[in-house]
Amino acid sequence: MTDQQLQTLKKALQDERKKIEERPENDEIFESTELSNYDNHPADQATDMTDSSTELALDKFHEVQLDNIEKALKAIDDGTYGYCIVCGEEIPYERLEAIPTALTCIKHSERKMGTQERPIEEEILNATTSDPSNLKDYRIDGEDSFLVVEEYGSSDTPSDVGYD
Repeated sequence: MTDQQLQTLKKALQDERKKIEERPENDEIFESTELSNYDNHPADQATDMTDSSTELALDKFHEVQLDNIEKALKAIDDGTYGYCIVCGEEIPYERLEAIPTALTCIKHSERKMGTQERPIEEEILNATTSDPSNLKDYRIDGEDSFLVVEEYGSSDTPSDVGYD
């Protein structure tokens, strides 16, 4: 990596740090007491809770991002930036250009769930009555499961099932 490329990456890291630090703080406090919620619609309460959760998640994300930026800037100052902290091999400039905070090569990067790995719930959620799931539970016959459940009741009115 050339000195000019290093300076470009250092400036990108510093700009990102400045952008995060200048981010306006949300000082709104979401208070929920029994009396304050009494006249609120449940959807308003859900909106308040969602806003609060989103703000907490963004704060945590920016905290982690700032920590990664500081580590990368320290590595630049130490002269170790651009080399994998696990194996010591040089990190390709293209990777650093895409992710300036990267301190590892692709081989040693944290493995995240990608498009090839799917959650286990999808095996059940995508099930149909003709193919209940990939999980074999021989206690339930997929074709008759609705009929068993319907014995306990359904939203069908007598007119829906043909009774007069």
